[in-house]
Amino acid sequence: MLARLSRTLTAGVLSLLSLAAFASPAAPAKPVASIPQASPAGNLLQVLLGLIVVLALMALLAWALRRFNAGKALGQSNVRVVGGVSVGTRERVVVVEIADQWIVVGVAPGRVNALATMHKQETALADDPVPARNFSGWLAQNLDKRKRDQDGATP
Repeated sequence: MLARLSRTLTAGVLSLLSLAAFASPAAPAKPVASIPQASPAGNLLQVLLGLIVVLALMALLAWALRRFNAGKALGQSNVRVVGGVSVGTRERVVVVEIADQWIVVGVAPGRVNALATMHKQETALADDPVPARNFSGWLAQNLDKRKRDQDGATP
């Protein structure tokens, strides 16, 4: 019922507007200024220039942050994780370097305990090379190690 009333009112308003347009005296036609059509090349150029301006502003902001040492305020500190080992499913032992000290820390869910403190060492804790991050690197590393061990054991 409401939709029917809405359609009827809309039709009535449109018919009154069309009658008013025919009833008014015809005015002399004015020439309409032609609007130049934008070319696709112009649009592409405008987008590229906008992109260059935004990237330049980002580079300028990064340079200013680095220049005025804002990185220190954003979380850089003198604390560095030297290494760690997993001792359980959710537990780890981590060596943290602070200034000229190494602190051995036990980390578990909800707990962090200092286990020991020692002076900073110049050599790495382990003599083994850094383990590879992917399986193929790990496998190649272990095969090379096994081959070296067998060559050394064979007279």
